[in-house]
Amino acid sequence: VQLQASGGGLVQPGGSLRLSCAASKGTLEHYAIGWFRQAPGREREGVACISGLDDTTYYTGSKKDRFAISRDYAKNTVYLQMNSLKPEDTARYYCGTGRHCSFYVPEFGPWGQGTLVTVSS
Repeated sequence: VQLQASGGGLVQPGGSLRLSCAASKGTLEHYAIGWFRQAPGREREGVACISGLDDTTYYTGSKKDRFAISRDYAKNTVYLQMNSLKPEDTARYYCGTGRHCSFYVPEFGPWGQGTLVTVSS
């Protein structure tokens, strides 16, 4: 499955963005889909994941308070709704398939180019 992340951009603190992860080849059904992000000079880290078994959602840290991951089977797309964005959310966001929502980076992929989110006034 090849994935394409999109929807990033420049947003002011407190603003919102919705990222999309679409499959250009194959189906996302039955895959865990994880959103990860990587800021300059930092390692890639998990953000949110949706299970391939029952669409249970998982988040790292306190991101559940501001972020929401969802899946649209008809559009073969997974979304990441991000609200109340903060400057520290600035990063390139990637989506990847996995077997489970482990947030273990080597277990997810392929990554694609990601989409850049910049939170700044």
